Amino acid sequence: MDHVSAPSLLAPGIAVLRADNPSEMTLEGTNSYLLFNPGQTLAPQLPVIVIDPGPELEEHLQALALYDVQLVLITHRHLDHTAGIDRLHELTGAPVRARLEQFCRNAEVFTDREEINGAGITVSVEFTPGHTSDSVCFVRRGTEEHLFTGDTVLGRGTTILDHPDGTLSDYLASLQRLLSLPDMPLHPAHGGQHEHSHPLLNAYLAHREDRLDQVRSALEKLGKAGAHVHPADLLELVYPDLDPRLAGAASRSLEAQLHYLSRTD
Repeated sequence: MDHVSAPSLLAPGIAVLRADNPSEMTLEGTNSYLLFNPGQTLAPQLPVIVIDPGPELEEHLQALALYDVQLVLITHRHLDHTAGIDRLHELTGAPVRARLEQFCRNAEVFTDREEINGAGITVSVEFTPGHTSDSVCFVRRGTEEHLFTGDTVLGRGTTILDHPDGTLSDYLASLQRLLSLPDMPLHPAHGGQHEHSHPLLNAYLAHREDRLDQVRSALEKLGKAGAHVHPADLLELVYPDLDPRLAGAASRSLEAQLHYLSRTD
């Protein structure tokens, strides 16, 4: 396991193991979280729940399998979160749960706001579509609650909306839903950790409103209505300093914004 470090302890009962799959989309890599009884010490064979096995990287999956994985939870369908499902299931025999049946192994799909018990802890499920239609977040219940956001909220920057599967109206509603929860530490699937969820969620909402205003201004400059413009026409106006590697992701987000404006403005 030359490229994988040991999990880093974030708080009692929470550790993170980052996969070695850095990119412009995954930032430093995909964060796999290990949840366990806060009264116990993280050590091999400790019962844990894993959030997102990550990509199919043998070193990363072998490192997760050092623990007694009792359950695997999936935040959404993208391969950097799901490609390791079958190998981790093979290594550990742990059931896998997701919102979509195709990613479940020996277990049922999630129901919204259900509570899951395992490894000495309770985790609740929050359906948060927008990034994708199947995106979910998790809250580890207890004296100190923690929020795990997948790609709905990142450690830095903003997430893409994988339109048409993900929609802006769903995404805005999901951010508001997370804001209705108590403020708590926030743990994203990519990037660093946040001590408080509410400031970041409010910043995400403000960013989306600003971006919509930018799209409206760009449409005015072009003299076009949202229903009659292609995202490529707006890229340079809305994202003037865009990394070319992110053009596809930005185009999908623009599609989502144009779709939203066509229905609301």
